Amino acid sequence: MCAGFFLRFLRLLRLLRRRVTSSMARHAASKSPRRTLLKAGLTVTAVGAALSAGAGAAQAAAPSVPLAGVGQALDEFGTSPGEALTGAVTHSAAGGLGPAKNMRLDPLAGTEVDPLSNTVGTQVADFKPVSTGAATDPLAKGGGLKDLPVAGKVTSVLPG
Repeated sequence: MCAGFFLRFLRLLRLLRRRVTSSMARHAASKSPRRTLLKAGLTVTAVGAALSAGAGAAQAAAPSVPLAGVGQALDEFGTSPGEALTGAVTHSAAGGLGPAKNMRLDPLAGTEVDPLSNTVGTQVADFKPVSTGAATDPLAKGGGLKDLPVAGKVTSVLPG
């Protein structure tokens, strides 16, 4: 099926080319980049169609080796479906959230040009001084999401 389609497509391209070139001399044929791009595009399309037809047939073929454990009940493995699902979700979440929790949030941390290492503070009368250092200091030292004051406590309940 794939080869037949490809051959029919090539015949159609040859027929179209003959019609175009028969009406004008070969030396007068247009040699514009658009025509070259059109030829290349049609060729790529034909090859893609041929490959996709072949891939569909290969994918539809039955597996040659039977899958192990297909006929066994889930109870024979020692875990219930609920436990297996919970374990799978926890394991995959730990793999995805662990790096996100520990990733360095400020790429300029520890350099001289880090804008977060600058802090601003003020004190009014006898009140306790207020500074931006409490919020920016964990990031300026190269910390991750787990090192932030409020978000770090929230992310501690996540796996990873």
